[in-house]
Amino acid sequence: MTNRNPSQINRRKSIGGGLARSQIASIPRRDFLLAAALCAVAGRASAQERPALIVLRSSWQTVNIGDIAHTPGLLHLLEQYLPNVEVRLWPSNVGNGVEELLRARFPKVSILKGDAAIQQAFKDCDFFLHGSGPFLVAERDIVRWTKATGKPYGVYGITFSDRNYSPKPLAPEAIAETINVMSGARFVFFRDSPSLKLAQDMGCKAPTMGFAPDGAFATDLTDEDRATAFLKQHDLTEKKFLCCIPRHRYTPYWTIPSRKTPFDPVKQEHNEKHQEADHAPLRQAITEVVRKTDFKILLCPEDQTQMALGKTALLDQLPEDVQKRVVWRSDYWLTGEARSTYLRSGGLFGHEMHSPIMCIGAGIPAIVCRWKEQTSKGLMWKDIGLEDWLFDMDDPKDVEKIVPTVLSLAQSPDAAQAKAKKAQGFVQQRQQETMAILGKQLGRS
Repeated sequence: MTNRNPSQINRRKSIGGGLARSQIASIPRRDFLLAAALCAVAGRASAQERPALIVLRSSWQTVNIGDIAHTPGLLHLLEQYLPNVEVRLWPSNVGNGVEELLRARFPKVSILKGDAAIQQAFKDCDFFLHGSGPFLVAERDIVRWTKATGKPYGVYGITFSDRNYSPKPLAPEAIAETINVMSGARFVFFRDSPSLKLAQDMGCKAPTMGFAPDGAFATDLTDEDRATAFLKQHDLTEKKFLCCIPRHRYTPYWTIPSRKTPFDPVKQEHNEKHQEADHAPLRQAITEVVRKTDFKILLCPEDQTQMALGKTALLDQLPEDVQKRVVWRSDYWLTGEARSTYLRSGGLFGHEMHSPIMCIGAGIPAIVCRWKEQTSKGLMWKDIGLEDWLFDMDDPKDVEKIVPTVLSLAQSPDAAQAKAKKAQGFVQQRQQETMAILGKQLGRS
């Protein structure tokens, strides 16, 4: 009798699978071994080809084109770098036409509606991915996922602060809980380096932490027809106008009927206190561009509160000769039309963050004027090499540099374009690196 290694016996038993002994005996040895080999190969291929399933928690609100842009940006990255991954989007809000926008661009993505769909996604999905945001917006949902499934999760491109847009610091126990949740993630990527440092200083122990560009950088939504029609209607020539966005220090959500936000007299008083000083440099920059170049200016919004502000704080206070070459957009728009307009512009400046993000993501120059009430997110401009295009409105020395820098976008467009392209290249490199880390967690190279 031929001596057999026990491991060989076990392996042959496993190859037989669920077949009866009599069935195995009736199969010729050569055919049996060939069938077993093919089954093994097929099993490995099936495991590799099965798409990894992700729950993407994102889409926080729709009154701001930047908050809208987070989701299509991250979906674009997943589509580009992990094309075999199946995504189920768990949104907070996809109203105002955003659901239709997402379905048109990403028809394969399932949008979860109702608790039954969420529970089913918990059973089916392998990984929970928290999208970009101003803080760990869906912290409770991560906890729910962990308790229900025990499966891994990650966080992609957030700001971390001890305030979360509140003038008062958060309670120590709330911060400690957030640190605990982030520490349990397979990775936590922050969209600005001060957030990363703060999390590290407060004891975050996630195995992988670093910088990842806000998901909105990767947004590729467009609405060419609406953008073309708007430019034609207002006699705006491609690459011969700059976009300008005003902003209150605190977004007056109480002025948006659909939000049903209570009036906040403290924030309103704060906004009024700073409104003139914050917008005077923008008016001066508009005046210089109009009078010294052949560029026009488009006053446009990033959120639904900014159309009125653009008129009262900027347009109405410009000299008459300047007003004639300034276009004021009086209505809100969605991300696709806004981005298509930015792509046709010579650049953008103002007090917002995500319109500049979408510009740089497409290689379009963009200047950010910020203040402390916006947390540390604006400091990402330093992280991507654009510190010369970042200005602190509370620093008089910074404010002095705004006008000549805006003017340079119109007077030296080639240099501005090259600077924007360099930052875009850095962003894209980091996107590729961070998506590779997610791929490894999903078992996909």
